[in-house]
Amino acid sequence: MAYQDCIQEIMATLKAARKKKGLSQRALSAKVGIPQSHISKIEKGMVDLQTSSLIQIARVLDLEVVLVSRTHLSTVQALQNASFTSKSIPMYRLTDEEEED
Repeated sequence: MAYQDCIQEIMATLKAARKKKGLSQRALSAKVGIPQSHISKIEKGMVDLQTSSLIQIARVLDLEVVLVSRTHLSTVQALQNASFTSKSIPMYRLTDEEEED
């Protein structure tokens, strides 16, 4: 993935999380102490976002910034995309002997 694509993905994630929490840019701005106009530029990928600001915004949005080794990235992405339910059975428990339903 190209650098600019990564930046756009991060910005889109921040914007989606802000909307999911029902926060306007102005409300997010008040919570993190960054001007609303700067929040807008961040979401549009128009500024070079400092790591400290990214972490601050992410935490207000109940997100966490985590660095993952490229060798483990596909595993982490698969876990993020997996849908787990209360009826999910861990793969290590899928044996003929343990079928109870």
